Amino acid sequence: MAEKYDAIIIGTGQSGPSLAMRLTGAGMKVAVVERHLFGGTCVNTGCIPTKTLVASARAAYMARRGADFGVMIGGEVTVDMKKVKARKDELVRSSNQGVEKWMKTMENCTVYEGHGRFESPNRVRVGEDLLEADRIFVNTGARASIPPISGLDSVDYFTNTQMMELDYLPEHLLVLGGSYIGLEFGQMYRRFGSEVTVIQRDPRLVSREDEDVSEAVREIVEGEGVTVCTDTGDLKIEDRGGRIAIQMMCGGAPREVVGSHLLVATGRRPNTDDLGLDKAGVEVNERGYIEVDDELKTSVPGIWAIGDCNGRGAFTHTSYNDFEIVAANLLDDDPRRVSDRIMAYALYIDPPLGRVGMTERQVRESGRKALVAKKPMAHIGRAKEKSETQGFMKFLVDAKSKEFLGATILGIGGDEIIHGVLDVMYAKAPYTVIQRAMHIHPTVSELIPTTLAELKPLG
Repeated sequence: MAEKYDAIIIGTGQSGPSLAMRLTGAGMKVAVVERHLFGGTCVNTGCIPTKTLVASARAAYMARRGADFGVMIGGEVTVDMKKVKARKDELVRSSNQGVEKWMKTMENCTVYEGHGRFESPNRVRVGEDLLEADRIFVNTGARASIPPISGLDSVDYFTNTQMMELDYLPEHLLVLGGSYIGLEFGQMYRRFGSEVTVIQRDPRLVSREDEDVSEAVREIVEGEGVTVCTDTGDLKIEDRGGRIAIQMMCGGAPREVVGSHLLVATGRRPNTDDLGLDKAGVEVNERGYIEVDDELKTSVPGIWAIGDCNGRGAFTHTSYNDFEIVAANLLDDDPRRVSDRIMAYALYIDPPLGRVGMTERQVRESGRKALVAKKPMAHIGRAKEKSETQGFMKFLVDAKSKEFLGATILGIGGDEIIHGVLDVMYAKAPYTVIQRAMHIHPTVSELIPTTLAELKPLG
């Protein structure tokens, strides 16, 4: 006999718990299913723990740079990885336990701990329990994708999840993947004291970005001693007496690197292959992501997919926005759509990259008339004062409407400063709103108006 609910939420990632709160607050009886860790990727193995580690790595980096600021630190700067991990673990534990307590004490909410699988479009089984509801929300997230590389199964390797358990310093960390996860861990462990080699299949790091961004990012990480191999192929991995050897073609020439540890950071895949979606009739695409419409409804009435499993963003902030869209449409009579949001994200190397809207390449491919302005961070007094002059700002503007098309801020504070542009984009206001604003001196943000004053046609 099935236990009946008004709604079932499978997974407690960024969007699930907040949706449960809204649904129960509307008087619905809700079942929440969680098979492993409350809070999902962000809380346990993603944003919170990695950025905590990034902060520890920056502290080590700045300590070594003390003399640049006239601060003398006696002796060699060393890192206690056990203490680094303990600090990270405490922050994760607090967040994880907070979500679990929230769910288990929420009125009108019943938590089922186990693996949820569809048995029909309105029924989900969790172990011995059979749940039934007319509304089901899939919030199962994603996990590391493991590429089919010869010999990879013959060696021990880490994914981003397993890296969270390290309490020691690898002698030489090999990183497969030169995008967000790979670069964040690569720079982080180089700052902790490891030798690091990043191996990237594409000709450029962070290949989704413009070439000038890729070049600047490479200059930043190589400047700290990270070895970068791009345009690689024909990889073969083998265990060589307890060490890991990777043979490959790099830029058309044969190359071999040998390290002590290996991180595989080559992308993500959705947690959808063991949910019984076929029994519910829910359609997925060729990569396993659940197909959704502009309101996050699946191919089956009464079933929604929110968060990383729908392939419509794969960030914590897009997952939370998924919750907002569903709640607004379902409960508030406030029509909202995925297509209304402007894509924005950050790469948390140091200095960080903040990105909104279109890249220069996308603008060129669109064929529209546009204006562009670019200025190095070295032109701003605040960056000089802090000895943080790496990177640049770049803005793209529609020549006719004067509205922003996109922006890139690679440099100190870039992940925060970018929101000024993002907010103006949502307001559909012309770039002159910022260009004519009086910004505070000395700040990094004051470079935005001066850069916009130099907009020129995109040639």
